[in-house]
Amino acid sequence: MRKIRFVLRWCVRLILLVVILVIIAAGVFLRGALYNRFVQFPREARAWEAIRADRIEVTLDDGWRDYRGVCHSHSEFSHDCNVPFEEILRVLKDTGRDFICMSDHCVDGKADYSLQWNGTHDGIVFVPGFEMSHGFMPWGLPRETVLDCGEDVEVLARQIEELGGMLFFAHTEEERRWDLPQLVGMEIYNIHTDFKDESVGKLAPDLLLNLGAYPDQTFRLLFDRQTAILENWDELNRTRKIVGIAANDCHQNNGIVLIYTENGELLIRDTSPADVKTIALNPATWLLLRLLFGPLEANRELFRFQLDPYERMVRYVSTHILANELSKESVLDALRAGRVYVAFDMIADSTGFTFLAEAGDERAVMGERLAFSPEITLRVAAPHRCRFTILRHGEPVRQQVGTSMSWQPEEPGKYRVEAELEILGEWTPWVYTNPLALI
Repeated sequence: MRKIRFVLRWCVRLILLVVILVIIAAGVFLRGALYNRFVQFPREARAWEAIRADRIEVTLDDGWRDYRGVCHSHSEFSHDCNVPFEEILRVLKDTGRDFICMSDHCVDGKADYSLQWNGTHDGIVFVPGFEMSHGFMPWGLPRETVLDCGEDVEVLARQIEELGGMLFFAHTEEERRWDLPQLVGMEIYNIHTDFKDESVGKLAPDLLLNLGAYPDQTFRLLFDRQTAILENWDELNRTRKIVGIAANDCHQNNGIVLIYTENGELLIRDTSPADVKTIALNPATWLLLRLLFGPLEANRELFRFQLDPYERMVRYVSTHILANELSKESVLDALRAGRVYVAFDMIADSTGFTFLAEAGDERAVMGERLAFSPEITLRVAAPHRCRFTILRHGEPVRQQVGTSMSWQPEEPGKYRVEAELEILGEWTPWVYTNPLALI
């Protein structure tokens, strides 16, 4: 008996030791996520709310209306997306967006512009488009257009131009034919591009622990200022005009769904269309599911995890246009002209942000040009207190904190504005305008 008690005592001690070590290991693994859950993210959430509460009306009038929307987005026509256009419409209405420029993957090697929604649907403007080889993302093509997505780069660029379309580049972190004369614009921010440089292992604790309680703050962990892309954009704009837009790259395909089937099996479906798996249940696994998820009813969804719901991707960043009205034609005209700014509206709505140049009765907004003179004044205004930075050819020339600023430039050039919000003592990128040209 003494030996048995001795063995049992040591077994208990070993079990306790293992439990303690597991708790310590979990604490080490989750330490950053735990800090975010109970300290950082609650503070960030309060800071965001405080910024939103201090919104003011922008009185600086540039003569245009501000519409915000989504560029680079996918639907059920893409091989890696399940979202129908009816659901996209619902999300856009729920999030207060005005337009969407699609970029579905090619279907059987073809970009068929008759497939997608086209024009205004229940107040939302849909612009058909495809993400093609060479990084091509053309919009504004006739509805009957069918392009070969594998066509030679120069031939395809000429076809787009001849059909009246405008060529934008997607995924501008990759090698592109920047010398193409048909190029109209490029992505200066893409959510997927931003995700590429992240370590999934480092993000995993926050995704597991915080995505449910603080989804927006958790998703913002992805953000990095895409400095190299912005520098390339500024360099290109020295000698030509290249319009900058944001890419939401909506797919809603990073997730998993568990469904109890009418046959008494467990269906595991990746939210990307490709992967579906069915598992037969034995009494033990059936009981485990019952304990975890409650009554097992036929075709009941037991569990869903979605990192990139369409709604969150739409809210994360916006492409704003300046136009006189909301229509497909006005959206395309603003994009071609560069009356565009990019804003991270998940933090705070930037609608009303204004950047213009004026001299006497003459005025120019972002994307436009004005003859340079000593009388020219650059004016900027925002609906929230922020730090404005005016850049000439990508180099900062003036910086000021407030809700508005005025400054007289001393030389011609391409001028744009970056605005940052102060969040917990740090300046966080919020708005990137397109440049206006003083010539």
